Amino acid sequence: MTRLFNDPARFTDDMITGFAAAHPEHVRAVPGGVVRARPTPAGKVAVLTGGGSGHYPAFCGVVGPGFADGSVIGDVFTSPSAARARSVAEAAEAGGGVLFLFGNYAGDVMNFGLAARQLTGDGIPARCFAVTDDIASAPADQTARRRGIAGGFVVFKTASAAAEEGAPLEDVIRVAEHTNARTRTLGVAFDGCTLPGGEAPLFTVPEGRLGLGLGIHGEPGVSEDALGTAEELARALVTGLLADRPADAGDGGRVAVVLNGLGATKYEELYVLWGAVARLLDDAGLTPVRPEVGELVTSLDMAGCSLTLTWLDDELDRLWRAPADTPAFRRGALPEPPAETAADDPAVRPAAAPRRRDRSAATASGAAVEVAEVAVHALRAARDVLHRDAEALGRLDAVAGDGDHGRGMCKGVDAALAAAEKAHAERLAPAALLTAAGDAWAAEAGGTSGALWGAALRALGAVLPADRVPGREELASAATEALTAVTSLGGAEVGDKTLVDALAPFATAFAGQLRAGAPVAEAYAAAAAEARTAAEHTATLRPRLGRARPLADRSVGTPDPGATSLAAVLTAVATPPTTTGSDAV
Repeated sequence: MTRLFNDPARFTDDMITGFAAAHPEHVRAVPGGVVRARPTPAGKVAVLTGGGSGHYPAFCGVVGPGFADGSVIGDVFTSPSAARARSVAEAAEAGGGVLFLFGNYAGDVMNFGLAARQLTGDGIPARCFAVTDDIASAPADQTARRRGIAGGFVVFKTASAAAEEGAPLEDVIRVAEHTNARTRTLGVAFDGCTLPGGEAPLFTVPEGRLGLGLGIHGEPGVSEDALGTAEELARALVTGLLADRPADAGDGGRVAVVLNGLGATKYEELYVLWGAVARLLDDAGLTPVRPEVGELVTSLDMAGCSLTLTWLDDELDRLWRAPADTPAFRRGALPEPPAETAADDPAVRPAAAPRRRDRSAATASGAAVEVAEVAVHALRAARDVLHRDAEALGRLDAVAGDGDHGRGMCKGVDAALAAAEKAHAERLAPAALLTAAGDAWAAEAGGTSGALWGAALRALGAVLPADRVPGREELASAATEALTAVTSLGGAEVGDKTLVDALAPFATAFAGQLRAGAPVAEAYAAAAAEARTAAEHTATLRPRLGRARPLADRSVGTPDPGATSLAAVLTAVATPPTTTGSDAV
C-alpha cells in the first residue's frame, strides 16, 4: 500500500522536489526531471534515462558522474511526455549529442522518439534506444517486441560508462545495443502494487502462488505457478535465463548479474535467494562479475523479484566495473572533477537554434472565433465525461495494464482545456487553439494516450481555416487527418485493440456522411454511434500492440480503455464540430 502522499495527482512532482532536496550534491531539478548538479562536461554525450516514476532508484537515482547525465520523469507508471524529455535534454546536453535510454513500451518509444526528432531539428543530435530484456514478454524470435525491465540497469550503466570515457554518440549507442543483445531478465510477483490514492492493488496473487513474467508497471505475471522454496525459485529463474542465452555467449564465461527486488521483498529474502542463484550459476560455468543484489528497478510496493544476466566480453566487463557516484549507486572512485568554469554554466552556453514558429498562431476572424468557441465547448464536455468515468477507465486499464488510463486522461484534458481557454481569450485561430490544446494534453498526460490525443488535436486544427467557418470537405478532411496522425505516430491498425478501433470508424463514417450530403449534426451523431459500437466490440479482441499485449488472454472480454474513453468523449460532445453556417457551404 502506498500510504505517504499529498494530492495523488501531484505524487511525482512532490517526489522530485524531495529527491532533489535530499541529494543536492548529485542532482538539480529541472522542468521534466533532474540533471547532474554539475553540468555535463563540454563535448560529452548526455545520457538520459527515463520513464514513469514508481521505479526508484530507476531512473532518477542513477544520475551522477559515471552514470546518467539526467533523468526524464513521468507520472507513476506513465511515460513522460515529449515536452518533458526535450526540457531535460536541453538542460543536460553539452555539445556531444543526447541519448535517451528507456524500456520498450509504446508510450516511451513514442514520446522519446518525438523529443529526439524535435531536438535534432533544433540542431541537437539526439537518438533513442529501448531496452528489450524481458524474456517472458515475447519469444526468442521476437526479441524486438520484448519489454524492458530490470536489465535496463545494466544497459544504462555500460552506455553511461562509455559516454563518461568520451565515446562519441554512435559508439555509445553501439554499446547500448551490444549490452541489450546480451541481457536477459525473468521476474516473478508474489503480490501486486497500489497506486498512490488507490484503494486496492492493481492485481493480486493467490496465496501460495506466484506470477511468472511480471511487468514493472503493476502488470501481473503472464502465468501462475506454485510458490515453492527459494531454491526452487532460483532454479526456475536460472534455468529460464540459460535457455534463452544469446547465440554468441557460449556455455560459460563472465556475467553481470542483478537480483532485483520489486519494492516489498526484503533484502534478507533476496540474499537467501542469491545463495542458491550463485551456486547454480557456478554449476553452469558462469562467473558473476560485481553482482548486484537489492532494489534497483522497483514497482512501488510490489512484492516480487527478478534475475538479470548479461553475458560480458572484455569491453562490457570494463564498462560494467567502471566507477560511478549517484544517489542510489556507487562503485569505485572517480577522479576529482575539474574546477568549474564559466563555460560550464548552462546560462552562458551557446543557445540552440531557435525553433520554427507555428504559422497557425494567427488571430482569428469573427467567424473563426465561433469555431474556436465550439472547440472549447467540446473540450469542456470531454473534461466532464472523463472525470466522471476516470475510476471505471482505470479499472479497465488494470485488467492487462497499469490502471492509470483514467487518471492520465483527466490530467491531459484539464491541461488541454486550460490552454484552449487561454488561446480563445486571445482570439487565436482554431488551428492555434487546437495546437495549444494538443501540446498541453500531450505534455501533461504523457504516455501513449497523451501523445496520440495531442497529435490528433494538432492534426484536426491544421485543417481548419483561420478566417471563416470550415466547409463540409474541410470537416471531412479534419477527421481523416486526425486518424492519419494517430496511426502514423502509434503504428496501430484496426483490430490491434487500441483507440484506433473507435477512431477509424468514426472518421470514416463522419467523412462519408458529410460527402454524401448529410447535415453536420446528423453525420456527427451517426459517427459517434459507430465509435461507441466499435469500442464495445474491442472486448472480443486480443491486443497486438502496447503494454497489454503480453497479457492478451486477460484482456479478452474487456473493452480497450483507450477506445472506450474516445467513444465516451465523442458521445459527450453533443454540439457537432461546427454549427454556424456549415451546412450552407
